[in-house]
Amino acid sequence: MTSRTTGPIRTTGPDRDARGESAFEPTADRPVPASVEEHIDHVRRLLDALRTRPSDTVSVAEALGRIPTSDVASPVDLPLFRNSQMDGYAVRAVDVAAVPVSLRVAGTIAAGPSDTIVVEPGTAVKIMTGAPVPEQADAIVPVENTVAEGDFVTISMSRAAGEYIREQGSDVTAGTVLVRSGQTLEPRHIAVLAAVGLSHIEVRSRPKVAVITTGAELVDAGSPLRPGQIFDSNGVTLAAHLRANGADVVAVHRSSDVPEDFRRILFLATSKAELVITSGGVSMGDFEVVKDVLATLGGQFGSVRMQPGGPQGTAVVDGVPVLSFPGNPVSTVVSFLMFARAVIRESAGLPPISVRSVPLAHSITSISGKRQLLRGKVEEDGVTLIAGPGSHLVAAMAWADVLVDIPADTIELAAGTNVRVIPL
Repeated sequence: MTSRTTGPIRTTGPDRDARGESAFEPTADRPVPASVEEHIDHVRRLLDALRTRPSDTVSVAEALGRIPTSDVASPVDLPLFRNSQMDGYAVRAVDVAAVPVSLRVAGTIAAGPSDTIVVEPGTAVKIMTGAPVPEQADAIVPVENTVAEGDFVTISMSRAAGEYIREQGSDVTAGTVLVRSGQTLEPRHIAVLAAVGLSHIEVRSRPKVAVITTGAELVDAGSPLRPGQIFDSNGVTLAAHLRANGADVVAVHRSSDVPEDFRRILFLATSKAELVITSGGVSMGDFEVVKDVLATLGGQFGSVRMQPGGPQGTAVVDGVPVLSFPGNPVSTVVSFLMFARAVIRESAGLPPISVRSVPLAHSITSISGKRQLLRGKVEEDGVTLIAGPGSHLVAAMAWADVLVDIPADTIELAAGTNVRVIPL
């Protein structure tokens, strides 16, 4: 669903959420608002240890989506031995040069372990697909070109040497690199690793991340709602974004606005994770449990000059970095995309997300001072904004495919102006 208009689209205005996000301003005990780039640099420094990953040994059966830490070469040839490409008869090509010809059937070879059989002149051996080709045979006659009668088979079509035979190593030879270091393993890679007999592989370890959502108003999806309650979408949303970008989500917790409750869950999360991400409780309301607790543990909170997602916090608890995002669903997602996604992907060994420039399909207006990160959809005539800038408009995020990045000093952009878009 898109929103078009003949006049400029306003991208700013009142956007006060339940936690007072728009009212979050610097005070004497808080840092001066930072730019997006400054906070990105701050987070990267905080998560520096996370970006250097050791390797894990995992079974090939469980390696889907993992990143090899080195090139992986085949230990064997494929095929492992000469085998038949067809159900039919193994013959000497010279014996079927003139057809029709009747040959004595000297035996049968099925796929699997078998005794050694030699194809003598004037004989054929019945063979199944994948079975080892018997000695002295150099061609396979498909069964549809034959008629079996007792101990003999009549061949109706001649076959040249090599026809329908898979030679050893014709697919890959031992020592050939099958997958490269840094490559994301897909089902086709799993297939070849299993085919050459590899049971385990060294891969980049995944960063272990725990998620904590906060708010007395939150309940699980599917639960009955009392007045003032909402479904907790941030927990499942952050977990999905983390998994999609290579993280191992070790826990998803939810805390009330009671400090003791949050503190208990926080220390539980840090005992399991290398990184904790929280949502909610970081602005200027009366029940900002994340800020209240983390501030006593050395946490820093302030406002980044962007909308949505201005209020941000960071801390280190028991040696584990904590990133604290605002609680409105869109603010939470935008915060993850801007500040956490790149580091998570890098730590997991995944390639960076490519940002590109796309023309606006319509004009927009903005205000100076805050970088706008608006939901948009790229179409044939450019990028179109989806709905408004409100940080509560979750459906608009689902309909969008990019964030439209409007610089903080921009007041108005005409249709056709190139803007930076960030894939969702």
